[in-house]
Amino acid sequence: MNRSAEPPTASAAQTPAAATPAVLSVSPASGSSGGGTTVTITGTGFTGATAVRFGATPTPSFTVLSDTQITATTPLGTGTVQVTVTTPIGTSNQFVTFSYVATPAPVLTSVSPASGPSTGGTTVTLTGSGFTGATAVRFGGVSASFVVNSASQITAVAPAGSGAVQVTVTGPGGTSNGVSFTYTSVSAPVLTSVSPASGPSTGGTTVTLTGSGFTGATAVRFGGVSASFVVNSASQITAVAPAGSGTVQVTVTGPGGTSNGVSFTYTSVSAPVLTSVSPSSGPPAGGTTVTLTGMGLATATAVRFGSTPATSFTVVSDTQITAVAPAGTGTVQVTVTGPGGTSNGVSFTYVSVSAPVLTSVTPSSGPPAGGTTVTLTGTGLATVTAVRFGSTPATSFTVVSDTHITAVAPAGTGTVQVTVTNPGGTSNGVSYTYALAPTLSGISPNQGPTSGGNTVTLTGTNFTGTTAVTFGSTPATSFTVVSPTQITAVVPAATAGPVAVTVTTPGGSATLPSAYFYVSAPVLTAVAPPSGPLSGGNTVTLTGIHLVEATAVRFGAIPATTFTVVSDSQITAVVPAGAAGLADVTVTTAGGTSNPVTYTYLPAPVVTTVVPNQGPTAGGITLTLTGTNLAQTTKVLIGTDPAGFTVVSDTHLVVDALPGAVGPVDVTVTTPGGTSAPVTYTRVGAPGI
Repeated sequence: MNRSAEPPTASAAQTPAAATPAVLSVSPASGSSGGGTTVTITGTGFTGATAVRFGATPTPSFTVLSDTQITATTPLGTGTVQVTVTTPIGTSNQFVTFSYVATPAPVLTSVSPASGPSTGGTTVTLTGSGFTGATAVRFGGVSASFVVNSASQITAVAPAGSGAVQVTVTGPGGTSNGVSFTYTSVSAPVLTSVSPASGPSTGGTTVTLTGSGFTGATAVRFGGVSASFVVNSASQITAVAPAGSGTVQVTVTGPGGTSNGVSFTYTSVSAPVLTSVSPSSGPPAGGTTVTLTGMGLATATAVRFGSTPATSFTVVSDTQITAVAPAGTGTVQVTVTGPGGTSNGVSFTYVSVSAPVLTSVTPSSGPPAGGTTVTLTGTGLATVTAVRFGSTPATSFTVVSDTHITAVAPAGTGTVQVTVTNPGGTSNGVSYTYALAPTLSGISPNQGPTSGGNTVTLTGTNFTGTTAVTFGSTPATSFTVVSPTQITAVVPAATAGPVAVTVTTPGGSATLPSAYFYVSAPVLTAVAPPSGPLSGGNTVTLTGIHLVEATAVRFGAIPATTFTVVSDSQITAVVPAGAAGLADVTVTTAGGTSNPVTYTYLPAPVVTTVVPNQGPTAGGITLTLTGTNLAQTTKVLIGTDPAGFTVVSDTHLVVDALPGAVGPVDVTVTTPGGTSAPVTYTRVGAPGI
């Protein structure tokens, strides 16, 4: 039997012949003319595909997912083309098309930040247009990792680099223009402290980061969690802690990298606890400032009066909050809410009572240390429950009547408003000034007479409001505050010696010990010699007591030419020229001017005649000199030799003639007023000689 004529076996009859591939659809059906669009091709007979073409152009890459599906990347192209798949069996039909759409290149307008460290790692935001389908971001020629946020924004991480480079974006339509990015040699930030160093696990704590290199900081992290932050300066950042637990490292990232870590500890926070509210009542209109006392108040996020939020509140410390009551009625529970929950309630009652009114505070200033007792005057004071200096309660207060309260000022600074609170609300404020303590640096002049009455100038600081100036324990006769740094004062009387000077102001007192010297007035007992010539120039000796501080010596109204203080009891002075007659000599010191002693200005003597005008060489005769101003003669010279003499009157002298050689000689007379002009006396020999 011819085997070839036998019918085929069953298995051979069931094996189908391989079919030519068929393309039924392509999705998406269009894409950029720049290529690069990923499409899904659906059909049959794709197993073993060897080529996928868009028109005549092979795809750069394709993947056979199954016999019915292929993914492929479009090549460059234009217009509408046929999509075909080729297998060893053949090429598919050409009924399915793909349309190329002209896509513009991306446009880049900015890069922020525009610089970063050469080590790379800076996260930058690229802004522009046409970013959809971006395939590359490059810094110079170096590719960067990136995320397309939208058609107008890309976030990229700068690679390492140096100098200024152009950042570009490549998309289906081509490559964008370049925008500059500069690599800088910037050190990583350095973190030295975090304050506070702990906070609740719910987050929300505002912390201050201190260190260096914070300029341009791009991130603050608590552990690995980013925090909101504000760069205050190159050395300070304020950040809000995110929620967390345990102890984490806080870091700062900037253009130069990421800083060292500083510890921050998350703590479990309990709900606040309230113990009191003061005052515990106020008017229905609200506006009462109350002080809440308790525990766990530092992180308070809300204060409520009943269900109504406080008009405002201020966290003073972990144990105290001041809040302004809102409008309300009846008795309500005041509560505080914090990260740990809401506190217990304390009662506050709205009562229809008028708020007090203040008209004055006396005194209106005091020292920063507090302690000044003041009197408050006004109306509606009988039911006052609190007195405050600014936001600080008075150290103590006493209600004297409905119109008067005495209060002890607490410590403080500057000018504050004093207020009082009663169930009807809080009064208007009256000003109270915390005056700085004065300082006293000098007094000029620093000495004066025991009788006082002289004016001195005090220098220092903080003299405004001076209430007293004392010399020792004696108040100044009067004083004037010229400026905050100067006072003029009239010195009171006191005994001789040094005393302390004190200035007292509302801010305190300042004292300079032994700063002012009371000096006794000088006393003169004698001047020697007591007379001299009209031309002056002679030296006299003044004797007395309390002369050592002498500042002037006068002959009448004329100052001595010069003077020298020899001791407390003696002065030598050169007499000035003066008129004939008596002159009062006085000495002036810081203690005053002395009593006068008399000094006589004498005219020079004048000799008009000598009788006889000649005599024997042996002398032995008496001469009579006639002239003026002879009464105080101290010396008579015949020639150069002193002769004995007798003052007869202011106009006559009797002189003993001296022996001598034959011939004329000059006769002169000397007094304290000077020496006379000479007259001639002639010695003659005996007859025959």
